[in-house]
Amino acid sequence: MTAVALVFVGIAVLLHGYIFVMESLQWTAPRTRATFGISAQEAEATREMAFNQGFYNLFLAIVAAVGMGFTAFGDAGIGLALVLAGAGSMVAAGLVLLVSSPDKARAALIQLTPPLIGCVALVIARL
Repeated sequence: MTAVALVFVGIAVLLHGYIFVMESLQWTAPRTRATFGISAQEAEATREMAFNQGFYNLFLAIVAAVGMGFTAFGDAGIGLALVLAGAGSMVAAGLVLLVSSPDKARAALIQLTPPLIGCVALVIARL
């Protein structure tokens, strides 16, 4: 079960790393604007906010990735705490998006499903 958990947390880490790239590095690019459904003017107006938000996603990915490392190769207790902090925050952020913007349910579910599965599987593995 731990391996399943680490696979899903790894998917979440990669996804949030990609979100970081889109929000912090490519926010005004046509492909990113199309992904987020915003105009060039909206992208320019929200560039600083997106830059900051992208780093939040990166930091969550780093915490979860370090937790994966501890889980796989070090102290499983520290690993569990870090995975639950990083991936659990990804789940929480996805829930906030789902509740606050129901029209973005697809994006919210993409954001929250892999870390949720990973967290649940890791907790089950630790029982």
